[in-house]
Amino acid sequence: VQLQASGGGLVQAGGSLRLSCVVSGRPFDDYAMSWFRQAPGKERKFVAAINWYGDKTYYEDMLKGRFTITRNNRMNTLYLQMNTLQPDDSAVYYCAARTRWEYDGQDPRKYPYWGQGTLVTVSS
Repeated sequence: VQLQASGGGLVQAGGSLRLSCVVSGRPFDDYAMSWFRQAPGKERKFVAAINWYGDKTYYEDMLKGRFTITRNNRMNTLYLQMNTLQPDDSAVYYCAARTRWEYDGQDPRKYPYWGQGTLVTVSS
C-alpha cells in the first residue's frame, strides 16, 4: 500500500490548512488511519486517528477542537483540517495506516505504512 500526503505550506498564525493523504494499492477501507507530526529535533508525535468507516476518531488531547480528522473512502483519501494554527504546530505531518482499530494508536511503532510527509510552517 502507498500513502501520498500533501497540502502543507506556509501559513500565518491563526490561519488554517487542510492536509490530504491519498492511499493506493489496497482497498482504502482495509485501514484505520492516523496523522502524526514531527518537529525538527523532536520525536514523531500522534495527532489523530480514524477508523475504517470514519465514524470513530480520537485525538491528542491538546489538539481537540482545533484539528479534525476525516476520510472519504470513495476517494481513497484521508484529511486533516487544521484551524487556528500556531507556530508550535510547525512540523512535518505524516499519514500512517494499519489494519487494526484500537484506542492505542499513539505509538508510531504500531503503524507499518507511512506517507512521505508534508511540511507545515506557521509564522508568527
